[in-house]
Amino acid sequence: MMQNVHLAPETDEDDLYSGYNDYNPIYDIEELENDAAFQQAVRTSHGRRPPSKTSLASSIGRPMTGAIQDGVTRPMTAVRAAGFTKAALRGSAFDPLSQSRGPASPLEAKKKDSPEEKIKQLEKEVNELVEESCIANSCGDLKLALEKAKDAGRKERVLVRQREQVTTPENINLDLTYSVLFNLASQYSVNEMYAEALNTYQVIVKNKMFSNAGILKMNMGNIYLKQRNYSKAIKFYRMALDQVPSVNKQMRIKIMQNIGVTFIQAGQYSDAINSYEHIMSMAPNLKAGYNLTICYFAIGDREKMKKAFQKLITVPLEIDEDKYISPSDDPHTNLVTEAIKNDHLRQMERERKAMAEKYIMTSAKLIAPVIETSFAAGYDWCVEVVKASQYVELANDLEINKAVTYLRQKDYNQAVEILKVLEKKDSRVKSAAATNLSALYYMGKDFAQASSYADIAVNSDRYNPAALTNKGNTVFANGDYEKAAEFYKEALRNDSSCTEALYNIGLTYEKLNRLDEALDCFLKLHAILRNSAEVLYQIANIYELMENPSQAIEWLMQVVSVIPTDPQVLSKLGELYDREGDKSQAFQYYYESYRYFPCNIEVIEWLGAYYIDTQFWEKAIQYFERASLIQPTQVKWQLMVASCFRRSGNYQKALDTYKDTHRKFPENVECLRFLVRLCTDLGLKDAQEYARKLKRLEKMKEIREQRIKSGRDGSGGSRGKREGSASGDASYVDPLGPQIERPKTAAKKRIDEDDFADEELGDDLLPE
Repeated sequence: MMQNVHLAPETDEDDLYSGYNDYNPIYDIEELENDAAFQQAVRTSHGRRPPSKTSLASSIGRPMTGAIQDGVTRPMTAVRAAGFTKAALRGSAFDPLSQSRGPASPLEAKKKDSPEEKIKQLEKEVNELVEESCIANSCGDLKLALEKAKDAGRKERVLVRQREQVTTPENINLDLTYSVLFNLASQYSVNEMYAEALNTYQVIVKNKMFSNAGILKMNMGNIYLKQRNYSKAIKFYRMALDQVPSVNKQMRIKIMQNIGVTFIQAGQYSDAINSYEHIMSMAPNLKAGYNLTICYFAIGDREKMKKAFQKLITVPLEIDEDKYISPSDDPHTNLVTEAIKNDHLRQMERERKAMAEKYIMTSAKLIAPVIETSFAAGYDWCVEVVKASQYVELANDLEINKAVTYLRQKDYNQAVEILKVLEKKDSRVKSAAATNLSALYYMGKDFAQASSYADIAVNSDRYNPAALTNKGNTVFANGDYEKAAEFYKEALRNDSSCTEALYNIGLTYEKLNRLDEALDCFLKLHAILRNSAEVLYQIANIYELMENPSQAIEWLMQVVSVIPTDPQVLSKLGELYDREGDKSQAFQYYYESYRYFPCNIEVIEWLGAYYIDTQFWEKAIQYFERASLIQPTQVKWQLMVASCFRRSGNYQKALDTYKDTHRKFPENVECLRFLVRLCTDLGLKDAQEYARKLKRLEKMKEIREQRIKSGRDGSGGSRGKREGSASGDASYVDPLGPQIERPKTAAKKRIDEDDFADEELGDDLLPE
C-alpha cells in the first residue's frame, strides 16, 4: 500500500515546493454554472466513475503525493482534502460547511426525576440546614438553631433511606451524617436539653463507622459537669483522655484541666492537685497555676501555697515587647511598628497579659493573710516574689491592696503611712495613692487635706477619672457646685463609663435647681445600671421636686421591686399617696414601713392619726404607746394614749394614765385640766386637790408670762416665741382632748448627697 509513497530526499534545491501556487482553471468554481461539461457530469453517471490515475494526474495538473516527477519526489500532504467526502464523489451536492443540514440538535436535558439527582438535591438541602443552624446559634437564636438542626436530622434520615435503595450501603456519606448528628447534639446542649444531647452523642460514639468519635465523650463529660454529676463527668473525661493519642498534647492538657475543675467542684482537692501538678510539670499555663494555688489554699498548706504561687509567677507569657519599639530611624520600619501596635495580635497579647495580672493579684490577695503569721508579712513576701519576676509593676498594686486591707481593719494610720510612701513613686502609682489618701481625708471630714491630695492625683495623672471625681467631691463639700460639675464633666470625658461622676453631677444639678439636666443624668445612669436602687430613688425624688407625684410614685414602685424591705422608700410612697388623697394605699405603705422599722416616729404618728380618724381607738393606743417608749420625755404621747382611752369610754384606764402622766410631769397644765374634768365627771374627791394644783400652776404661769412681757417692754427688743417644753404643750388644747397633728414634712430621703459621696469614695479606694 505504501509502495508508491516516497519520502522527499534531503536536497539543497531552493525551489522544493514549486508548482503549488500554479492556478488551474478547472478549480474556478465561479463559472461552474456555465460549464456544460460539468453540469452534464453532475446530472449523469459520468461524474461518478472513478477516474484513472493518468486522467486524474493530467486533470489536476500537479503530481500526486509521493509521486516522482522529473526525478524529484513530491512531499507528503494530507490524505483527504478538507470539505470532500466519498459521498461527494457519488454525486452529492457540494457543501463543504454542511449548511444544508440545518441547526444542531439541542443537548440532551438531564432527567430531574432520576434517583441520583434527587439524592444530590436532598444532600444539598441538608447541608444548607446545618449551615443555617450554625448561623442562628452564632446570632444567639438558640431556639431557631435547634429547629434547623432537627429538620436537618429528619432530611438526613430520608437521604440515607434513598441511598440504600439506589446504591450499596458503602456509598453512604458518613461525613454528612456525622456533621448532622454532632450539630444536633450541640444545639440540644446549648438549649439545656441535656438528656436529648446525651442520647445523640451516644448514637455517634457507639457507631464504629465514625472514626475518632470517642473524643466526643469530653462533650458528654461537660454535660454531666453542668448537671453536677461529678462522678460521671470524671468517668467520661478519662474515657476521652484514653481516646486522644499522646502526640495530641494540647488536647490532653485541656481534658486534664477539665478533670481538675470537676474535682474542685466536687470538693476533692487532693485529686485536683494531682491533675494540676501534672499539667504544671508537662505544659505550665496560667489557669492551671491559679487553680493549683486555690487548691492548696483550700487544704491550708502554707508551704505548698508559696510554691504554687511561685510556679504561677514563672509561667512564660511568650510576649515580645521589644518588637513594638522601633530600633532605628528608618521610616519604613517605623511605619511597620506603628501598624502592628494595635493590630489583633497585639490586642490578644494585651488580653493575655491582663489575665495573667488578674490571676497573680487575686492569688496574692488570697494567700497573703494566711501564709505568714500576719497579713502584713504575707503581703511583704508576695511583694518580694513579684519584684523578682517579670511582673515588677504589680508590686506597687499589691502595696495599695495592703493599704486597703488596713482600711478594712480600721487601721487608718498604717494605711496612710503606706499610701504616703507610694505617693512618692512614679506617676501612675502616685496618682492611685494620692486618690486613696484624698478619699481617706474626705471621709474624715478634713476637706483641706482631701483637696490637696486630690490636686496631687490630678496633676500626676490628668486622665484619672477617680482623681477628678474626688476633686469634684471636695469642691462640692465647699458649696461650689458649678466648679464641682466641671470636674465631674472632665472625669466623664476621660472615662464615659465612670458612673460615680455621672451620679454626682446629677446631684450637683439638683443642688443648682437644674432639674431637667439632673433628670437627664440619672436617666442615662439608669440605662447603664438598670437595677440600681439609688438611681431609681433619685429619679423619683426629682419628679417629686418637679411636682409630678404620679411619675414619682411609678419610679418608687420600681425601687420597691428592687429592695422591697426598705422602710424609708415605703414611707415615702405612703406620703405621696396621702398627698394624692388615697388613704387606703397610704395606710398600706405606711404599715409596711412600720412593720420593717417600727421606730420611725413620723410613721407611728401617721398610723395613730389614721386610726383616730377611723375611730379605732384601741389600735391607735398601740402606736402611741410605742411612741412613748421611743420618746419617754415627750408628754404628748402619753396624753394621746389617755385621750384614746377616754374617747373609747374606758374612763378608769384614762384616769390611771392621766395620774401616771401627772407623776412623771407634775407641771404639765393640760394633764391637770383633764384630771380635774375627769374626776369631776366621775364624782371623785381628788378633783378638788387637782383643781388647787391647776390653779397654782396657772397663777405661776401667769406671773412668768408677765415677767417675760415686762422684760420685753423694758429692753425694747423683740424675741421669738418661746418653745414648748415637757411642762406644757399648748398645741394639744382641745375641748375633746388632745388632737394629733399629721406630719407635714417629707420622710427623710433614703440617700442624700453626703452619704453618696462617702460611698463613692469607698469605691475609689481600689487601685486603678
